[in-house]
Amino acid sequence: MATMRAAVLTAPHRFDVREVAVPEVGPEDALIRVSRTGICGTDIHIFNGHYAADRLPLVPGHEFAGTVAATGEHVTHIKPGTTCVADVNIGCGQCYWCRRNEILNCPSMTQVGIGRDGAFAEYVCVPARLVLPAPDHVPAEVLALTEPVSCVVRAARKAGTSFGQSVVILGAGPIGNLHVQMMRLCGAAPIIVADLSEDRCRLALEAGADAAVADPARLKAEVLARTGGRGADLVIESVGSARLYALAFELIRKGGHVAFFGLTGPRDTVPVDILRTILEENSLKGSVAGMGEDMHDALTLLSHGRFRTEAFTRATFPLDDIQRAFETLAERPQDLKTQIVLN
Repeated sequence: MATMRAAVLTAPHRFDVREVAVPEVGPEDALIRVSRTGICGTDIHIFNGHYAADRLPLVPGHEFAGTVAATGEHVTHIKPGTTCVADVNIGCGQCYWCRRNEILNCPSMTQVGIGRDGAFAEYVCVPARLVLPAPDHVPAEVLALTEPVSCVVRAARKAGTSFGQSVVILGAGPIGNLHVQMMRLCGAAPIIVADLSEDRCRLALEAGADAAVADPARLKAEVLARTGGRGADLVIESVGSARLYALAFELIRKGGHVAFFGLTGPRDTVPVDILRTILEENSLKGSVAGMGEDMHDALTLLSHGRFRTEAFTRATFPLDDIQRAFETLAERPQDLKTQIVLN
């Protein structure tokens, strides 16, 4: 039996890096030899026991890039040796939601690294139909950002972002920084970011934000000053705080839009002024993960250098040090992401 090294989360806060069996490749599957895997906010929630605790032991990891190592007997569109990334959202492919690229709502949906073993391992197996061949000239550390970039692609698509639209992004962490860059590509202006970290505010400005506010007491005045006193066309909450979701409704203009993106606790709620929402024709829409065409668009954007990725690729750890990688994530806010190097 062939084996590989994998980081198994056996309980909250406890990784065990061990030898496990290489995943079995079904007739319509592809086995990917993993090069890089990024640590996502969802992985942190899993590590802390706030999400998917009932699925442990589990090999997390869903932001990955690698090369095709083997394919099932029915697979003809990709070959071993192909540089690739993969869509990690696995639906039935036939139901109402799958046909509309709303795969997260598929009754049989599962996700690599969340509902099944993922890519904090030397190899990961996925349905071959979800594998995206990638250009050989793009480094693995950049390709491993395809999944998180697909998330902001989808959020922009759901929000209907247009030229000259004023945007506030609450949170300048990894995903908030990607929202900044995505909004800039969409032609949004001005782009205003709020975060308590001065380092991450600086990175947001370098990524293309027009203003970054670290003092919460100044935020509303800054938004009003930069939007002609109206408020923002769009506010994106990218932290996952019920308090910040409530704040988002205070920052939008009449007829504005709140994008629900950051994951909160399962019982968190936010009050909505129903009459104001109706009379002002305000709106809200949820979005969390990129899938289908979002992944293809994200790969295209990264392949053509449309995102600044330096702050996402500096911090790396080998697989054997994954426990330390998770435990030290908060120590370097100037590094927006930590990646695990596998092959």
